[in-house]
Amino acid sequence: MLTLFTDKHRYCDGISRRSFLQIGALAMGGLALPDLLRAEQAAGRSAAKSVIMVYLSGGLSHHDSFDLKPDAPSEIAGEFRPIATRVPGIQIGEHLPHLAGIMDKLAIVRSSVGLRDEQSSYQTLTGYTMDLARREGKPNVCSVIARVLGPTSPLLPPFVDLFPTMQHRPYNIPGPGFAGAAFAGARVEGDTLSVMRLRDLSAEQFGDRRQLLQSLDGLRRDLDNVPVERMDVSYRQAFEVLSSSRLVEALDVEREPRPVRERYGVGSSRHQGDGAPLWNDQLLQARRLIEAGVRCVTVAYGFWDTHGGNFRHLRSNLPVFDRGISALVEDLHLRGLDRDVTVLVWGEFGRTPRINRDAGRDHWAPVNCALLAGGGMPAGQVVGSTDRFGAYAAARPVHYRDILATVYHNLGIDPHQAIRDQLDRPVALLPEDARPVGELCA
Repeated sequence: MLTLFTDKHRYCDGISRRSFLQIGALAMGGLALPDLLRAEQAAGRSAAKSVIMVYLSGGLSHHDSFDLKPDAPSEIAGEFRPIATRVPGIQIGEHLPHLAGIMDKLAIVRSSVGLRDEQSSYQTLTGYTMDLARREGKPNVCSVIARVLGPTSPLLPPFVDLFPTMQHRPYNIPGPGFAGAAFAGARVEGDTLSVMRLRDLSAEQFGDRRQLLQSLDGLRRDLDNVPVERMDVSYRQAFEVLSSSRLVEALDVEREPRPVRERYGVGSSRHQGDGAPLWNDQLLQARRLIEAGVRCVTVAYGFWDTHGGNFRHLRSNLPVFDRGISALVEDLHLRGLDRDVTVLVWGEFGRTPRINRDAGRDHWAPVNCALLAGGGMPAGQVVGSTDRFGAYAAARPVHYRDILATVYHNLGIDPHQAIRDQLDRPVALLPEDARPVGELCA
């Protein structure tokens, strides 16, 4: 078997992160060449249940985005003011006008509780604290989805991870845990796309690979009982599968019409602080991957740990966030994917009600906001509320695990289902007390 591209990071089955497609037996999930070609021909737009998880590294201030308190004292209310949305009676922050305009397509949970003051992605992506998740091998939610539901296409991994490698290590994507290493996300980072593009190879490089391929597969000519004159056609088709693969095409946002690119905006691929970039291309990649047939995509988006200069930072970041997230939700609706694709946007905690002496807000675990869309969920609503200072849940507290249980439920997965770990022991996905949020059930 010939792997076209190599990388020092490899999965447990020996496939490198950049080598989603291989030649020889041309295996993706054990497919032989004729099977893969037939699959490529039959592949169409996926209507499978799927999810896009957007993690806001550092924790977005709920006070200044989705749960403003204009009547609170100035040291709590802050500098921003609420604006009306498309849904009468619901207001959000002034720097989110695009999201306000599609509020009928959104659901906001203002009373998420149960989080610990822990600056990591583990709670929101596994349902458990980092120490427990690591100790007991609790898996990333998307690894669970990949294992339980499997791929929608033999040409695509079920889970693609767009998280970059962040300087603050606990921000980085949790592993697959007891779901098994085979269900880790296929990593896409940095120059992966340019490396994966077969069309970027020189004619000489392409010829060398073709020659090696023919040498390795010489014996298959006798075994396949295919006339020799047909073999060149098969090789040509195989290389066409690679050079126009759905995965590579899905990652290539330059294929999008200019108006779509402009609607999403761009942001920047440069990391913010020790967290993620605020890069809207990744949101567009996520939509393209889902539309191509990937089940689950994770995106780490921006840096929100605003201990100092909270309002200055948010004046810069929130308009980019507003444009990108609203474009993603609208795009899913325009493409008829809104009933099948769940979008969940949240960070690891909220921020303190009281503004500190550095014009910042510190970590605040007692309550947080989450933004949801799609998945057939009832939209145009706010679930729960906080007290007049935005410090604690006042009505309808929603445990953060209940939000994850809702994602599972809307994908058709029992959140209490047990799957077998590496020692063949049954392990429940979430604790028994984690229940889907009734208001958000599809």
